Amino acid sequence: MDLNELTTFTAVARSGGISAAAREIHTVQSNVTMRIKALEDEIGLALFERHSRGMALTEAGQRLLPYAERVLSLLREAKVAARDNAAEQGVLQLGSMETTAAIRLPPLLAAFHQACPAVRLSLQTGPTAQLVEGVLRREIDGAFVAGPIQHDEIAALPVFEEMLGLVTPAAIDDLDALRRSASTGLSVLTFRPGCSYRQRLEQVLARLGLPSYARLEFGTLDGILGCVAAGVGITLLPKAVFMQSAQRDALRWHAIDGDEGAVTTLFIRRRDAYESRALQRFLGLMRREPDDFRPDHKVIRSEI
Repeated sequence: MDLNELTTFTAVARSGGISAAAREIHTVQSNVTMRIKALEDEIGLALFERHSRGMALTEAGQRLLPYAERVLSLLREAKVAARDNAAEQGVLQLGSMETTAAIRLPPLLAAFHQACPAVRLSLQTGPTAQLVEGVLRREIDGAFVAGPIQHDEIAALPVFEEMLGLVTPAAIDDLDALRRSASTGLSVLTFRPGCSYRQRLEQVLARLGLPSYARLEFGTLDGILGCVAAGVGITLLPKAVFMQSAQRDALRWHAIDGDEGAVTTLFIRRRDAYESRALQRFLGLMRREPDDFRPDHKVIRSEI
């Protein structure tokens, strides 16, 4: 079982086919087929089921996949550790909820780039559940997610406190007006499944006596805000997002009571992962210079 075989195996598992995997790892299809066969011969079991639409993992393949991903991730981490000298360099791969990326991270990322110009910074956005999985699978070095997060393998640093509220078209003056307008049909605008704000919105609407609604899923924050402003529906977002929105005059923000009205944004990372100098500097910026990046929030220094 060698690295080429494991790399090819994980590529086929992700892509679901030989040709797609070949493109992903920049080789020819015959090499992919040969490596998968060699791995199956060594293990003594089929790892994929071949069908007209591609390839699907067998039970044996499903059992092998997390180990293969872990081995490859550890090898990448080992290379980073070996190259990590006195200067910050290499790649820092981060994840973030889209709302946090839009309103909180620009000054922090700008300060980091100025302090560590040799580091290549990569930022991907997604819902909290996806980002937690990315950290656990060692696909990203750390991520900004909505708390609370309780997992033995994750270290979490509280960073921002957000006030959450319902965002509606400006014509809806208050929650009573929302209830009245909902009698003719209500649409809620959310990010895809796994978004913690989506879960909170569902809880808030149930508490307001509005359990029935149509759900529209969006991939971008601008898309959600634009459609709310146009009267398509409502959403739940941090107040800071509403305050900075270019659509603000066409929107109204409604505070909500209870646990759903506040959320702590955490920066999470694996407890057992190598902490590169670049990541150390990034964490240091968040801990030592909070006022530059969250002027309207209390400093939170505890780590859980």
